[in-house]
Amino acid sequence: MINNFLELSPVMQAFLATLFTWLVTALGAAIVFFFREVKKSIMDALLGFSAGVMIAASFWSLLSPAIEMANSMQMISWLVVFLGFFSGGILLFLGDKLYDFMQSKIKRNITTSSSNRLKRCLMLVFSITLHNIPEGLVVGVAFGSLAYNLEGSTLASALTLALGIGLQNFPEGSAVSLPLRREGYSRKKAFFFGQLSGIVEPISAVIGAILVLKIQVLLPFLLAFAAGAMIYVVVEELIPESQSNKKKDLMALFTLIGFSVMMILDVALG
Repeated sequence: MINNFLELSPVMQAFLATLFTWLVTALGAAIVFFFREVKKSIMDALLGFSAGVMIAASFWSLLSPAIEMANSMQMISWLVVFLGFFSGGILLFLGDKLYDFMQSKIKRNITTSSSNRLKRCLMLVFSITLHNIPEGLVVGVAFGSLAYNLEGSTLASALTLALGIGLQNFPEGSAVSLPLRREGYSRKKAFFFGQLSGIVEPISAVIGAILVLKIQVLLPFLLAFAAGAMIYVVVEELIPESQSNKKKDLMALFTLIGFSVMMILDVALG
């Protein structure tokens, strides 16, 4: 099975890896079949671990290879990497602004009518989906870059990156399905809309991998772009949420563990 995966094209590898991240989103949404709430400490530990994985991956799997490739192409490496990194963060910043707008619309439309309940549901799914598009691109870029045999860009690091993103998708799936269940939706409908927010990741991953393979000159920019997007997610969402736990020190340890796992894989196997 592993050998079959290794023989696939980077695009197909990225697609399968993000099918996994979507599956984890679906598993998070499936919590609605068993619980009305999930223990906060478990969610926070997953978020903290994912934050560590994504911080380490942003340098060893993305920024370092981006600098190396920009230099080999005789680009102004610091400028290319800066523009890519900052663009990734800005995209998510704008996505957050749109998310805030959607949330305000949701709050203004709180009524008991079924039509408005459906509207709120769709807006909630849409806002979470916006966060998942860059995450899919990140995985696609990571797998697409494997075709160039860059130092620090390995299959193990790409798979671990997909694992980290998948883990932080688990709370996102439940963050959609559980509130919808509390609003009166059936368990099946709440699950359907919860998993729907993650289906965009395989699509965006394929786009990211194809861009990297077809337009090689964009690779340094796209690698840095993916790093910027990840760091924004970590700083704006994952760490603040994990640190809202009463056991902040324990959650910080999970972040260190995640960072260490990704660092060991990148350094030892790179």
